[in-house]
Amino acid sequence: MAEITIRPARREDVALILRFIRALAVYEREPDAVVATEETLLAHGFGPNPYFHCILAELDGSPAGFAFYFFDYSTWLGAPGLYLEDLFVDPAFRGLGLGRALLERLAQIAIERGCARMKWEVLDWNTPAVDFYDAMGAEFLDTWRNVRLSGDALKRLAGQETSAQ
Repeated sequence: MAEITIRPARREDVALILRFIRALAVYEREPDAVVATEETLLAHGFGPNPYFHCILAELDGSPAGFAFYFFDYSTWLGAPGLYLEDLFVDPAFRGLGLGRALLERLAQIAIERGCARMKWEVLDWNTPAVDFYDAMGAEFLDTWRNVRLSGDALKRLAGQETSAQ
């Protein structure tokens, strides 16, 4: 039987993390959307005040997937939460329990850190993922809409000049 290992990512894993991020972008039909670099991941995840954390899944020592997360805070609950930004298992390793193992470890981390909940997004067309999360008892918040402000719109709101001006 194959051995699944879940471990925290280290600085030397940055190239692997970026490879998984790019593979996820391809799967999510946005192959050209990734502008992250090894340098930005090192600076933002492995410096004195990391903005994110990452765990890696290995099967018999081979890199097989990752979960990329950070902590948020619920004012209503008065407690932190764990936000899962990315979850990806290499297609060659799917169906072997790695996704569940990553989510189980994240749930453990959330409880260890006093989090009241975990949350994440899933694309509506990603039926295998929707079914997987549903089978675990995940709650789908269809009445909530994701909102994003980035690029020139973010700069305009901040009162900074943009390329559109």
